[in-house]
Amino acid sequence: MSALLKNNAEVALPLGSAEETARPLPRYIARRDAAYAVLTAETPASLRPNARIHAVDTNASALREATIRALDVLGAIAGLILAAPIMIVVAFLIMRDGGSAFFSQTRVGQQGRGFSCFKLRSMASDAEARLQTLLDNDPQAAAEWAEHRKLKNDPRITKLGHFIRKTSIDELPQLWNVLKGDMSIVGPRPIVPDELAMYGKDAGGYLSVRPGLTGLWQVSGRSDCDYETRIALDVEWTEIRTVASYLEIIFKTVPAVLAKDGAY
Repeated sequence: MSALLKNNAEVALPLGSAEETARPLPRYIARRDAAYAVLTAETPASLRPNARIHAVDTNASALREATIRALDVLGAIAGLILAAPIMIVVAFLIMRDGGSAFFSQTRVGQQGRGFSCFKLRSMASDAEARLQTLLDNDPQAAAEWAEHRKLKNDPRITKLGHFIRKTSIDELPQLWNVLKGDMSIVGPRPIVPDELAMYGKDAGGYLSVRPGLTGLWQVSGRSDCDYETRIALDVEWTEIRTVASYLEIIFKTVPAVLAKDGAY
């Protein structure tokens, strides 16, 4: 068991055990099926389904895993070569405004392993202080942050940052994470440790695969989705994960990025 899970007693409970099923969840993530649509965070434990809504694939196909990993490596190498000129130009523009061009943050990887997730910096150097000031003084922004973990009018983002986020250029350095094996090209959003508890009973689904550069969430409205839907889409990937669906999501990502659907 990873250090992350050892330090989180709730997440570390065995999935499907009596203790894990009965414990109060900070948020209960229901699948989008109509039969489960009425479930909310207030649903009593006695009324929740006995079986987990999202089934984790415990019998992963060795051929499928090898194929996806090979596609990850080939895609990351090709992507880094093609994206290098863009990253160099954007990095220069970011540094011209002051500060480092790259930003890294600890994210939760497969089996709970933490890794440094790389991005081109889109925020001001005092980003965290700006965010805290806004949340302390603007109830509407605080509510939006609590629901989406994102802000449409984020005071932390620079002018250049808005552009590279809308075009997903800021995420190009994550191709290095893919090449290293921290991430896959397709998978759940790489989340920070504090977010893992929000997955509740479905944390095991997230932890069973590598997080991705793109995924169901990115091709289904991105930031326009509320947080619960984003989680449901992320974990649903663990159920439909095949080489065919992997390739389908990659092909759908291109028009989604060009159209800037739900990006901010």
